[in-house]
Amino acid sequence: MFVPTMCSAVVAGQLARMVCAYEADPELRRELSQEIHLALWRSLAKFNGRCSFRTWTYRVAHNVATSHVIRQAKGKSVGTFLTLEETEGHAGSEDVERSADRAQALSRLFALIQQFDPLDRQVIMAYLEGLDAESIAEITGLSAANVWSKIHTYLPPACALSRRPSRLPRR
Repeated sequence: MFVPTMCSAVVAGQLARMVCAYEADPELRRELSQEIHLALWRSLAKFNGRCSFRTWTYRVAHNVATSHVIRQAKGKSVGTFLTLEETEGHAGSEDVERSADRAQALSRLFALIQQFDPLDRQVIMAYLEGLDAESIAEITGLSAANVWSKIHTYLPPACALSRRPSRLPRR
């Protein structure tokens, strides 16, 4: 059985990206991240191995994130996605221009994904994190065919948007 610290370490990067896709406001992002980690901690004893640890983690995280979106739906305004400090933190060994381009592309991608319904967000984020259609179907309760349909509907516009610096299309 996994210990809670391993739980967070195994999927920390994936959860951080998922939180960015669900919440634009940095303060609410931190709050959502804490909610997800708390839910994982509380439900860890219930993990029974019927699905992969990664699939179970996504299921818990997406349920918490979806509840968060529903709570925040009234009166929510679109905030900033990455601060200058966050952009510099992602730079690493890359040159500054390439890092800024990547940050802008991620910002546009997250903005587009935030316009999707929670279930569609869940499908696209899980797919972008490398889960296959069967695992996503297990997480969402959809059929694998329905998952593929959503992926083929939503992924091409998301990929195209992340490559070009233009205004977001209205949905």
